[in-house]
Amino acid sequence: MSTNLVMSIEYSVQDIQTGEKVDSNVGRAPLEFITGMGQIIEGLESALLKMNSGEKADVKVDPEFGYGIYNDEAVQTLPAEQFTGIELVEGMTLYGTSEDGETVQVAVKSFDNENVVIDYNHPLAGKTLMFSVSLLEVRDATAEEIATGYVGGMPSGGCCGGGSCGTGHDHGHSHGGGCGSDHGHSGGGCGCH
Repeated sequence: MSTNLVMSIEYSVQDIQTGEKVDSNVGRAPLEFITGMGQIIEGLESALLKMNSGEKADVKVDPEFGYGIYNDEAVQTLPAEQFTGIELVEGMTLYGTSEDGETVQVAVKSFDNENVVIDYNHPLAGKTLMFSVSLLEVRDATAEEIATGYVGGMPSGGCCGGGSCGTGHDHGHSHGGGCGSDHGHSGGGCGCH
């Protein structure tokens, strides 16, 4: 797999099963990322590496190459008193800190006066996604970009697909938190971890 290339893309993504539009940066700034650094989900990056600058394609990404397989064990029931002061809404996203100090994103599945059921799965876990993507530009990353892991050499806001990809998120991280899950990105959208 090619590494240390800066790619600039425009994309929209939908859940193949429901047809729901999950995320898009069309009409906004392009998503820029450095290849080989796990900044966007594997399935999208591997397809982009086969494309040429200026090319457009529809890319199907299965869960194992996207935001992971849905894990039923990642759903937990916690006492409601742990959420005192939070106005809970079903489906809302909450952020917290794991035992190892990492930021985690969870979704509220349901709640009552006694318990709150939360889901640690990425919002797009288990989903087969269709990306309509345009590869706008490809160039070699600079030494500073390679060293810092950021396009332009310094952090930028947002997440590729996502902080929570398409959910106001860190979608960019596929298998974990924000826009995304295990694949992170400092761009803004749904291809990230």
